[in-house]
Amino acid sequence: MGMHNFRELRIWQRSMDLAEAIYTITATFPKEERYGLVSQLNRCAVSVPSNISEGAGRDTNKQFKHFLKYSMGVM
Repeated sequence: MGMHNFRELRIWQRSMDLAEAIYTITATFPKEERYGLVSQLNRCAVSVPSNISEGAGRDTNKQFKHFLKYSMGVM
């Protein structure tokens, strides 16, 4: 199969919504947390849709599933 259109996947859309919400929330955190907790939360939030989109470009459904597991933190 391969080459899913990740932008059409509801899970990718919802993960992008979550990432936006996390960025909005972490923007209100104290400045001293900018390079600690804020950075970690923002990177984590972005990794979910990133793994989904990367997996969508793989050649097989098995490879895609592997990246979906990464996005869920199952690996």
